[in-house]
Amino acid sequence: MTLTHPAYGQLRQVTETAAVLLADNPGRMTLEGTNTWVLRAPGRSDCVVVDPGPADKSHGRAIVEAVGGEIALTLITHRHHDHTGGIDRLAKVTGTAVRAKDPAFLRGSDVPLAHGEVIEAAGLRITVLGTPGHTADSVSFVLDDAVLTGDTILGAGTTVLDSRDGTLADYLSSLDRLVEAGKGKALLPAHGPDHPDLEPVARYYIAHRHERLDQVREALRELGPDPGALAVVRRVYADVDKRLWPAARSSVQAQLEYLRTHG
Repeated sequence: MTLTHPAYGQLRQVTETAAVLLADNPGRMTLEGTNTWVLRAPGRSDCVVVDPGPADKSHGRAIVEAVGGEIALTLITHRHHDHTGGIDRLAKVTGTAVRAKDPAFLRGSDVPLAHGEVIEAAGLRITVLGTPGHTADSVSFVLDDAVLTGDTILGAGTTVLDSRDGTLADYLSSLDRLVEAGKGKALLPAHGPDHPDLEPVARYYIAHRHERLDQVREALRELGPDPGALAVVRRVYADVDKRLWPAARSSVQAQLEYLRTHG
């Protein structure tokens, strides 16, 4: 039987080289849970793991059982705990080196990931694509047939911009970058289902962001030039579940900052 998303506790093959193991941490921000990706070239026993997921012992054990061999390298898309919480357990059990853009998450390496870097591991060639916006340290990973987008583009819904360091200007530039990188390649997100073609999803994200900006501009015309972010949320996100308003507020703060500098 062919597995479909969501398939908890089972390694689901998606492309020739990419399989996914879904963590059992569903929620409003994580959708069905965090996708841990296992990348392996045909005929190889070693693999690359992307995002070990939360600090959950059962998910950590599932990763170790699923890889069935050496982890040549573990890569991190960004700093959020539902992606990084499992790092130390996985490194301790398997001895894997861990690389990320944020030096705080390096294990067995002292070299942060860099935009444009090409990683060769486990018979794979992986290009690092800097895609800040959701967070400043967000990166995506480009394979021959797919792009792992972390939380920059999800498999369902849209992405929240972290008000601590996520900026809309960076995010729009990252989406443009993913349109180019994703032509003819599958979308492998960190949350939600995969998609066979990244490019149209990236274009939808761009259109959605500009639509939201227009809505925020209209709200400013009604509320005045310097309203609080929550006041804008009440106008622009009135049709969204109020439990999601704190996340929407974070994105609105990024939108307001963008409009102050870009109009």
